[in-house]
Amino acid sequence: MSIKRIGDHGNLCDAVVHNGLAYLAGHVADDPVSASVYEQTKNILKQIDETLAQAGTDKSKILKANIWLSDISTFAEMNKAWAEWVSKGNAPARATVESKLADPKYKVEIMLTAAI
Repeated sequence: MSIKRIGDHGNLCDAVVHNGLAYLAGHVADDPVSASVYEQTKNILKQIDETLAQAGTDKSKILKANIWLSDISTFAEMNKAWAEWVSKGNAPARATVESKLADPKYKVEIMLTAAI
């Protein structure tokens, strides 16, 4: 079986495709400095759309999503952006938790798995 790596950054890839599944790495905002949680989430979801397309799939085939928020009190703000984006009738299994992220400027990180 083949393994396809998308967006290889040396120590991680944006996604790995194997055995009919696309495993996306945690995505964070491109320019998080002054962006709100809503804006960061929108940016991340745009990145995810692009990565899924490179993997040969789309958001209607997402199976599972993990979302980390640096402050759980911003859940509604993140969830608003998610609800505007998620494929209607194809919502994945999802978990959202509060966690300290790799850099304090990041307020949201999203990782998911999708079928091809």
